[in-house]
Amino acid sequence: LLETLVAPDDVVAVGQVLARIQAGAGGGEDRGPRTEDGAAGGGAAVAGDGAKASPVARRVAAAEGVDLGAVSGTGAGGRVMKADVLAAKEAGNGAGPASAGEATVLRGPAGMLAKAMEESRSIPTATSFRTLAVDTLDAKRKALNGALAERGTKVSFTHLIAWAIVAAGRQWRSMARSFEERDGKPNVVDHGAINLGIAVDVEKKDGSRSLMVPCIRGADELDFAAFHSRYEELIRRTRENALTADDFVGTNITLTNPGGLGTAASVPRLMAGQGTIVATGSIAYPPEWSHSPPERVRTLGVSKVMTMTSTYDHRIIQGAESGSFLRRIDELLSGADEFYEDVARALGLDAGVVTKAHAASASAPPLASAPTTAAPPSAVHEAPGEELLQAVQAATSLLKAYRTHGHLSARLNPLGGDGKGDPALEPENLNLTPELMGRIPASILRIGVPGETLLEALPRMRDAYCGTIAYQIEHLSSHRQRIWLREMIETGAHRAPLANEEKRVLLRRLIQVFQFERFLQKAYLGQKMFSIEGLDSTVPMIDEMATIARKDGGEQIVIGMAHRGRLSVLAHNLGRSLESIMAEFEGAKALDAVKRTDALRHGGTGDVKYHHGAEGLFESAEGDVRMRLYPNPSHLEFVDPVVTGGARAAQTERAGPEIHHDTKVAVPLLLHGDAAFPGQGVVAETFNLQSLDGYATGGTIHLIQDNQVGFTTDPQDGRSTPYAADMAKGFNVPIIHVNADDVEACIAAIRLAMAYRAEFSRDVVIDLIGYRRYGHNETDEPAYTQPEQAAKIRQHPPLSEIYAKRLLEEGVISGEEVETAAAERHEQLSAILKSLRAKIEAGEFEDPTITGGTGELDRSKSPAVETKVSEKRLRTLNEELARFPDSFTVHRKLRKPLDRRLEVLDEGPIEFAHAEALAFASLLTEGTHIRLTGQDSERGTFSNRHLVLHDEKTGLTYAPIQNLSGALAPFEIHNSPLSEIATLGFEYGYAAASPESLILWEAQFGDFDNSAQVIIDQFIAAGESKWGQTTRLTLLLPHGYEGAGPEHSSARIERFMQLGAEGNMRLANPTTAAQYFHLLRRQARIKKARPMVVFTPKGLLRLADAASRLDDLTEGTFKYVLDDPEASRRPDEITRLILCSGRIYYDLQGHDRRADAAGVAIARTELVYPFPKTYIAELAAGYPNLEEIVWVQEEPANMGCWPAMRWRLPDAVGDETPIRYVGRPERASPSEGYPAAHRTEQERIVLTALTG
Repeated sequence: LLETLVAPDDVVAVGQVLARIQAGAGGGEDRGPRTEDGAAGGGAAVAGDGAKASPVARRVAAAEGVDLGAVSGTGAGGRVMKADVLAAKEAGNGAGPASAGEATVLRGPAGMLAKAMEESRSIPTATSFRTLAVDTLDAKRKALNGALAERGTKVSFTHLIAWAIVAAGRQWRSMARSFEERDGKPNVVDHGAINLGIAVDVEKKDGSRSLMVPCIRGADELDFAAFHSRYEELIRRTRENALTADDFVGTNITLTNPGGLGTAASVPRLMAGQGTIVATGSIAYPPEWSHSPPERVRTLGVSKVMTMTSTYDHRIIQGAESGSFLRRIDELLSGADEFYEDVARALGLDAGVVTKAHAASASAPPLASAPTTAAPPSAVHEAPGEELLQAVQAATSLLKAYRTHGHLSARLNPLGGDGKGDPALEPENLNLTPELMGRIPASILRIGVPGETLLEALPRMRDAYCGTIAYQIEHLSSHRQRIWLREMIETGAHRAPLANEEKRVLLRRLIQVFQFERFLQKAYLGQKMFSIEGLDSTVPMIDEMATIARKDGGEQIVIGMAHRGRLSVLAHNLGRSLESIMAEFEGAKALDAVKRTDALRHGGTGDVKYHHGAEGLFESAEGDVRMRLYPNPSHLEFVDPVVTGGARAAQTERAGPEIHHDTKVAVPLLLHGDAAFPGQGVVAETFNLQSLDGYATGGTIHLIQDNQVGFTTDPQDGRSTPYAADMAKGFNVPIIHVNADDVEACIAAIRLAMAYRAEFSRDVVIDLIGYRRYGHNETDEPAYTQPEQAAKIRQHPPLSEIYAKRLLEEGVISGEEVETAAAERHEQLSAILKSLRAKIEAGEFEDPTITGGTGELDRSKSPAVETKVSEKRLRTLNEELARFPDSFTVHRKLRKPLDRRLEVLDEGPIEFAHAEALAFASLLTEGTHIRLTGQDSERGTFSNRHLVLHDEKTGLTYAPIQNLSGALAPFEIHNSPLSEIATLGFEYGYAAASPESLILWEAQFGDFDNSAQVIIDQFIAAGESKWGQTTRLTLLLPHGYEGAGPEHSSARIERFMQLGAEGNMRLANPTTAAQYFHLLRRQARIKKARPMVVFTPKGLLRLADAASRLDDLTEGTFKYVLDDPEASRRPDEITRLILCSGRIYYDLQGHDRRADAAGVAIARTELVYPFPKTYIAELAAGYPNLEEIVWVQEEPANMGCWPAMRWRLPDAVGDETPIRYVGRPERASPSEGYPAAHRTEQERIVLTALTG
């Protein structure tokens, strides 16, 4: 006995696990009756101490008759091993005298089966039974065989039953999982496929029989024709004794058919490593009809039936799942979801062959055709009348209404006032009387709740759909998802009763949360803390989510949330120390103490206590789970895509040349506000990412903390829908509504959400409907704007009190235990606060998690970075970048420019896109993971990149850069949806979670980056100062004035220049391909990670003057400032220095009047922030006769670099040299809307700069 899971006198549910026993272990000293010689009664002897013999040794000893008690062990600690048993056997320690009779050693498959049977004895199993009508199966089978007659092929009952098991297994994949103990811990193993074993009874030549169970591996990946072929091949080789050991490996579901021998029902053994074994009984009429004349039975439409059993491993599979699995098999064999039509199509037949085939009983009364309700002959009625048929039709409408509108009658509001209901939920409105409902068998209505008739089942449907938990699922477009959810809801698979100890633990958690909140409010009266009270269930829901995630193989929960309840989540779910949380309320005293100990994590401004992120470990029974709460601003919901991006990074294995993405590893959890969820567009943008190849995370759990008011705005003023969650229906997402005062229903909601995510890898929404006990914060008076609601809340007991009362009534806990738990928590909090204040007073408090103050961020320079690449390497990479399979047909217009890239290394020039590809490829071979996303990034907005090629004939894609022979890291590239907020936020989150990666986000045009201004302002620019969070995220923003109009010219350089402070980011405007090459490599390799914005060119992409040569890449590095190469050779002649940034340099240098301006030097500032002060100063000092410096730009005077340069340039060059501006005047719009006006203005700027 390893562990007892229930306490004495506990009331336990049927099927609940009571204890864990080590399988195969020996007992203690008292193991039961013994024979005189001390061996356990009957059979072979076992070791006196089971722990001293290995499982293999025990099995060998049992098979060979060796007394383990007399065997000396050579293993660790004297453990008896297999070799010890075999040695003992050879020495004569074997079985006693053989029993009378001839013994035959079981060899080969028979011996394997015998051993497997022995092992099966250690598996705790349970069995579900179901009786199926088979007339439809018989009719469809005959129709198929009639159509196949000319081919000489037949379809048997077993073929179709086996295929139905596979199809049902696709929906109930838990039936194909298995149990395994690893490192002493129980594990559930998901094999990723349904491997169906077929039990075959083989009669040998001597008349003896043996059982073979060969396996059809990956059966769920086949269509029926392939399945049928594999099945027949296995049977043939079984009969011919041609099976190999490999044919028996991997089975996780087995089908056995003892019914073929006349067995009515069977409960077979479940083999180790399997989840389920299905047995089918004989096909016959129900016993009550077995002696009736066949003609009368057929006339009455009574169907033949077959009993099917599902025996399953009860450690990992529950009865509700097994029952639902059998129900799904029944539905499919009854013709649901075009089961037989799909079979026909797979066999190359017209689906009409089976559609037209009807069971022999099809014309009989529908009530009599249901085997579970068929009455004996004396009670059979003739065909039901019109009234009953109409009642059955009304019953289906009623049940559909419950599934669709049941939530409208649910008890979801903790403050009272049940749902308004819906007339469609009332039986009388459908003319359904109790008498009629009592005559309608529930079995014909395909519902999962218990009950023989509709009258018995209807109250249970109300409980399922109209209680304190309710559902909106019927809007889902996937039939399979709807069916799965109905099964879960109606069987209550997610609402398994909690054990008494689980209830006690849950109550203690709620008491901890309540005492924490009340203590802080009393200790720090008047301070804002955005209490969780009214939504206390949030904490145990996150606990349950983490536990389930760990059980399913998860390692991390990635969380995003606003301020409501954040402190409780930090304290309870993430384990942040209570002392550090209290220190945040102590204010300046705590901060001064931290400064004195030099324990501040970083400089910067810090942030308010309810914006902080944190990481911690959650300890569950299944193991530790890392909890990561992302920091976020007060801009509600903008953290949503950041979290999903972080989760994607956590799920992705980036070692090696290929990406490996496992959605089980990390689960994203977003806690939303009820006003912000429908109000903020970023929520919808984030939902849209859920199934996209470059952004999918296997499903996000969305938990709406619905306190029924937004600051002071009532719901009717804040949204146009009944529920805050309704917006999610547009994204094919199920919605679970739950009353926050029913904590056990809240746990059930999380269980269902996690099960749905595991099954379908999609988002799910939980609408947790509660209230807030105070105003928006503790200083607000809610009665000013919601007086009635505030009055109800004042009288409403806290959740811990409500649940304690419930458990007291159930006899689960005593009043003394409740009082003790509350007192202990209060004492703990008081002691921590007392100790904290003493430390602060003594100047001894150290807590690096506290941020804030006026210290600047780290401004130290990073060591120089090597960015050049050898010619040999570049040539090798260049060849591979232009290589694709012989069978791949590149578009004829693309072939020539791609071929040209092979030549330009020798002849030049290397354009921007080519240099970019070489930079990326070189980084991949150095082990840097790269991820590039944007609205047209695969091709490039300007048809410049073409990293992903499309086969002109097949449409298939191929990316040479993802197939480099020397790559040590993967390259990801994805076209993004037409979104800026969510996609940029996603990449920020990914970059924050993967600081070693080069993550690039590209705007279609730089002008559109302001759609994501909140992400830029609050996260990218300020993240380090507020939260100490920085990244290498690189923005590629096409920028340049080329007459394309106000929305296709400017990436708003001025805004980024304004945000630049304390070295928080890098802003670059490269004007040559080589500069871009070195810049990208520098960003990936530099030690100090900072975000970077690159104002990428448009017109320069193919400009010959902006291209580079091979030696520009094999030598040099990124230069902050580029001097005038011609003027710098005659510095004494220069009187005017033009400084500019970006493409206008080529307009200036290429103008006809440039030759006349001999006294003018034109230099470029390639790095515009951090401001290259030293380099500018050295540049100006190199021209001793300067009379003026002119800043020239295309942008208006209130935009571009000038607003920052006008005060930064004098700081670099001094006040002696005049500085003036040439460019567009101040404008409200970035550029002219007419090309002709653009050209006129551009000409004026250039001429003024050169000659003015």
